[in-house]
Order: sequence, then structure tokens, then C-alpha cells
Amino acid sequence: MKKNIVITLLFAATLSSCGEYNKLLKSTDYEYKYEAAKNYFAKGQYTKASTLLNDLITILKGTDKAEESLYMLGMSYYNQKDYTTAAQTFMTYYNTYPRGTFSELARFHAGKALYLDTPEPRLDQTSTYQAIQQLQMFMEYCPTSSKKQEAQKMIFDLQDKLVLKELYSARLYYNLGNYMGNNFESCVITAQNALKDYPYTEYREELSILILRAKYSMAVYSVVDKKAERYRDTIDEFYAFKNEFPESKYLREAEKLFNQSKSVIKD
Repeated sequence: MKKNIVITLLFAATLSSCGEYNKLLKSTDYEYKYEAAKNYFAKGQYTKASTLLNDLITILKGTDKAEESLYMLGMSYYNQKDYTTAAQTFMTYYNTYPRGTFSELARFHAGKALYLDTPEPRLDQTSTYQAIQQLQMFMEYCPTSSKKQEAQKMIFDLQDKLVLKELYSARLYYNLGNYMGNNFESCVITAQNALKDYPYTEYREELSILILRAKYSMAVYSVVDKKAERYRDTIDEFYAFKNEFPESKYLREAEKLFNQSKSVIKD
């Protein structure tokens, strides 16, 4: 114990200068280099820690320090907000050490790193799907983890991001109207698919009113033979909307569409 304290104090004293760090980069004393990396990590100097650990990963492979060094490297990238590299490092860790000391944390941080790196909803959401997959794998492999609730919340957040992208698409279709085709129908299909795939989304009300608007517009612009059928469809959609959202901020608008549809359907 006293020896460890002395070593820690020694590193704290000697690693404060740039000259010492440059010597470490060139050093072949890998034991010293490893302890220095741990010291930098403990002090929150993650750039220096990751640089040293990168040099050591291959050399330490197969030793008792390999597992810890790989996890520290992942956390160093994570704390530098290099989330893509961090996620890749954590995935390498738990694939290499599936029952390792840090396997639970590595799985969790792989998902969280990808979560933190996901783009805003209008952009490509490939990384969002990857983050959901990693977090679901974490919950599957670590069902009793204390971080399970946090992981579930991140999954819900990511799913809402995917729904929001679909909501933007549905709005775009609605605004395009009949331009170069029946975009109202595309609006309905997009919104309905989003509700089917993510039934508990916080954007459910917005998607539902879009469906009602689009169905009404389809009836208005429909050919004569299909008008009655589509107005009836709008009326049915209104009842479904009102039943689910009896105090909706869109209720007055929905009732107006309903009344206009009823005025056309006399029977």
C-alpha cells in the first residue's frame, strides 16, 4: 500500500512538465508509461492518457493490464467527447472481454456514446438506429444493472428523434399537397407508420391531427366518385382523434373539419 502511494506521488510530481511527457512518448519502459497513463487519466488529462494508452494497447495485450488499459482508453475518448471512437473502443472491449471487469460499463457507454453523437432529426439517422441497438443489447446482457433506467430513457429519446423525422416528412408531404401527385396520401401513410412503429411517442397528437387534415384534403380534392367515401373516412378519423385527445389544442380545428365533412354527407 505504501509503495503504491509513493508511486502515485512520484508521478504527480514528475508528470507536470511538457518535457517529462515528451520523454514518456519516446520511452520503452512500458510499466512506467502505463502508470503515467493511469495518472493522467486520474487527473482528467484524457488527451495525454489516450495518447499513451494507444501506444500501449498492443504491447499490453495478454497481460493483466490489457483489460483495464482498453477500458481506460475508451473512457479517455468518451471524456474528450470523441464519441465515435469511444463507442468503437468500448465495443472492442466487450467483444474481447465479454465477462470482463468493465463489460457492463463498456456496453452502457458504447450505447451512451452513440446516443450523444446522434444528429438532429432532419439528418440521416443511421447512427440513431445504431445507438438504439447498442442500448437494447446493454439491457439484454445486463438486465439488473443500476443503469437500466437511464438506458431505457435514452432509447425513448432516440425513438422520439426517429418519430420527429417522420413527423417532418409527413408535414412536408401535407404542405406539398397535390404537387406532382397525391402527397396527402403520402402524409397519411408516413404518419400512420410512425404511430404504428412508435405507439407511445410524445408526438402522437401532432401525427394524428396531420392524418385528419390530410384525409380531409384528400376528400376535398378527390374525384366525384370518391368524395363521399373520403369524407366518411374523415368523419371516422375525427371520432378516433376526439376519443384519444378529448382536450386537444387542435380540437376546434378538428371539429371544423368534421362539420364541413358532415355538411357534404347528407345521409
